[in-house]
Amino acid sequence: MRIHIATDHAGLEFSTQLQHHLAEQGHDVVDHGPLDYDALDDYPSFCIRAAQAVVRDQAAGIETRGIVFGGSGNGEQIAANKVAGIRAALVWNIPTAELAREHNDANVIAIGARQHTFEEAVTFIDRFIATPFSNDERHIRRIAQIAAFEQDGSLLPDPRAGQDRPADVLAADDSSFDPEAG
Repeated sequence: MRIHIATDHAGLEFSTQLQHHLAEQGHDVVDHGPLDYDALDDYPSFCIRAAQAVVRDQAAGIETRGIVFGGSGNGEQIAANKVAGIRAALVWNIPTAELAREHNDANVIAIGARQHTFEEAVTFIDRFIATPFSNDERHIRRIAQIAAFEQDGSLLPDPRAGQDRPADVLAADDSSFDPEAG
């Protein structure tokens, strides 16, 4: 599998170690930077380039994933998710790594290099790479909804809305909606 990696200064050491680990497992590793430590570097360009490469490889039929690192992983995830076709998930334990693949068919993960030891991060990454997408209909449907919005801004009708009430109207006046319940 081809693995695209990007980071910022906070994850540079992780990235270097991870490249060796993944290469030893037989993966084709592509580093999108940075190559040298610079405390003032800007992670978006590195992460966006890695995400773009994942999309290109997938379009070409190449099995691929992306891994982006930063201090928390939050900004790196946000940057990667700006690329059409990317489903980047912030991973902080084994279950989030598995669910990112099983439920979301995530093709990129973000990890906070200042939040985990290298050994912890490697267990998340190895599990992410090894876990297949579930192909459950509900997950396929949800991913399609995200892709449709990403493509043209359309939202598929909310099944709760019924034929005569668009989803945006339902959301605006649904007094039973509880944001704490998710």
